[in-house]
Amino acid sequence: MSERSRVDQPPVPSAGRSQVLAWALWDCGATGLNAIVVTFVFSVYLTGAVGGDLPGDTSPSSLLGRALAIAGLTVALLAPAIGIWVDAPGRRRRVLAALTALAVVLTSAMSLVRDDYHYLWLGLVLLAAAATCNDLATVPYNAMLRQLSTPLTSGRVSGFGLAMGYLGSVVLLLVAYLGFIGGDGDTRGFLGLPVEGGQNVRGVMLLTAAWFALFALPLIFGAPDGLPELQGEKVGFFGAYRKLWSEISGEWKRDHNIVYYLFASAVFRDGLAGVFTFGAVLGVNVYGVSDADVLLFGVSACVVAAAGAVVGGLFDDRLGSKPVIVGALTLMITVGLTLLSLSGPVAFWVCGLLLCLFIGPTLASGRTLMMRMSMDGKEGVAFGLYATTGRAVSFLAPWLFFTFIDVFDTDRAGIGGLCVVLSIGLVAMLAVKTPGRMSIG
Repeated sequence: MSERSRVDQPPVPSAGRSQVLAWALWDCGATGLNAIVVTFVFSVYLTGAVGGDLPGDTSPSSLLGRALAIAGLTVALLAPAIGIWVDAPGRRRRVLAALTALAVVLTSAMSLVRDDYHYLWLGLVLLAAAATCNDLATVPYNAMLRQLSTPLTSGRVSGFGLAMGYLGSVVLLLVAYLGFIGGDGDTRGFLGLPVEGGQNVRGVMLLTAAWFALFALPLIFGAPDGLPELQGEKVGFFGAYRKLWSEISGEWKRDHNIVYYLFASAVFRDGLAGVFTFGAVLGVNVYGVSDADVLLFGVSACVVAAAGAVVGGLFDDRLGSKPVIVGALTLMITVGLTLLSLSGPVAFWVCGLLLCLFIGPTLASGRTLMMRMSMDGKEGVAFGLYATTGRAVSFLAPWLFFTFIDVFDTDRAGIGGLCVVLSIGLVAMLAVKTPGRMSIG
């Protein structure tokens, strides 16, 4: 299909700025929750403090991995059905509200997890369940993108939402560190909460739940009311699985490239996740960055990624999604291979921030291209499959990361494994024929 082959599509009404802002604020809350719960605070608290004195030979980190694997499998199984279900009239907002509320409640319940190994299983269940709800909520959330944008503005709207997510993570991490985590001694942060029993971390979980609820309210109760509802056949939840097969068959017959893109995007998104996941480990173990500086690097990385998402969205609207994705992946692989040959904290900071700069536009354009390749009224199905395929290959980056380390007997080689994943995604992306975009003017 040519770059401008969809000019005959009917125009899509654009949303007001307040509606777009409300949509982006939800991402601000959801991404912040993921940063605190899954990545930086609660997972570390579970594997370190809570499970530190776990009897037996079982590693708390291994249990955490199993819990998140179950969460990923649950998302893979449920996301396509939810995608079909929310394409029925009026269901997107209700499903988003229900999943958001569950994530908030589960995060609040994490404040009950004390610094005692008897609470480890409770914490693992709550973390896995919250991560599942948060991931599933992105299906109706991403499906709203077409309602909030036109083919001419979808790139910048998607980039703006992703940027708000990164900035939300920065602010929440800084508040958590300064108010609850930072410092030494028996009390932490400027709030002076005691470390005993994990009270300071448990306070962070209440903060995170309130944060997500606050930023989700405008989208749940405000902006969608003025947006057009897409009409379609009402399908029950279990009936969605029967319809799923016909939808997949229909998409394959309509355009094989959608299936090709789902594979390509799943691989390169896993590579991007690997860069974030293992970046701190490499910074400390290979490039000599201190533990405290890694936190500062994380904050800087989110800011840079947010800026990249905004700039990438502008290029997306002018050039198309595929050129942005291909260009960003090519530059990431180049920077990664350069970092592989360098040493020292300065090299890590410079190359690491450059990598994060290209992560933002790749993710934003990846989401935009999925929207552009889906049929009107079928965005929920498309993003359900988008979430499922992303989970289906989520083992790839960790597997190649540790395989390269084992084969070459050095942590530095893990960078090579991540570059291989990104390269596979790039090659697969080059083979995808993408839909066009409407001409400007």
